[in-house]
Amino acid sequence: MSDPRPGDVRVRLDIAYDGTDFHGWARQKGPQSGLRTVQGVLEEKLSLVFRTPVELVVAGRTDVGVHADGQVAHVDVPAEAFGQRSLQEPSDLVRRLSRMLPDDVRLHGASAAAPGFDARFSALRRHYVYRVMTALAGPLPLRVRDTARWRHPVDLATVQSASDVLVGLHDFAAFCKYREGSTTVRDLQEFTWRDVSTPAEPETYEATVVADAFCWSMVRSLVGAVLTVGEGRRPAGFTEGLLDERSRSSKVPVAPACGLNLVAVDYPADADLAARAEETRVKREPVQ
Repeated sequence: MSDPRPGDVRVRLDIAYDGTDFHGWARQKGPQSGLRTVQGVLEEKLSLVFRTPVELVVAGRTDVGVHADGQVAHVDVPAEAFGQRSLQEPSDLVRRLSRMLPDDVRLHGASAAAPGFDARFSALRRHYVYRVMTALAGPLPLRVRDTARWRHPVDLATVQSASDVLVGLHDFAAFCKYREGSTTVRDLQEFTWRDVSTPAEPETYEATVVADAFCWSMVRSLVGAVLTVGEGRRPAGFTEGLLDERSRSSKVPVAPACGLNLVAVDYPADADLAARAEETRVKREPVQ
């Protein structure tokens, strides 16, 4: 989707959700069309508000069970939808949808998008946080929906070393599920770990993972790969060697979805939004 059609306005939506009970972000088609998705729930409620079918474009399609505190989407709607008593401007959508949405999804911001804004293609980078516990007891009951359980202790310094070699512009084919016509070249800008343990939550760690974009299951595969090095199941140099592979590696485990949270999406200044969108649409060449 490029610019809005004549007579439409583009609205930026800032969204948060607990992905536990959703079948991912994307609305499903065909036999799976009845599955509950974040996009499906939001489009249903927005269509009621605007009294016309709408379609959302999102910054990052999260997988089944993945959460978001900082998801961004846009929607194009007829300009005459605003200026009414119950809907004066886009920001009024926050109040309207707070009464309509289920408890596990929230619209916490709505604004008129700047010219050239595209929630997906204008994005500079996506920020994820992965939260995991290795203690035998497992996560606290109140954290079990957002904290993954890894059943083997890890050395965090070793985990960090295995993560450091992955930072940069690489072909991450070994970490991605294949999608026809899609590139697996990504610029991984940060992959850092920190110990967030407390007496009540021992052996608990969080990874910050930032890239210009991510391919399908990439973040969870990155996490799974470095944790296997940290527990000693894979040798030092394992993750660096994966960068030479050009297809999904069966040696890379996919970490549980519940630990992953999309926390932020960065965009350039308004004057650079359209140029960024055009740049992003150009498919990257394979890394030599």
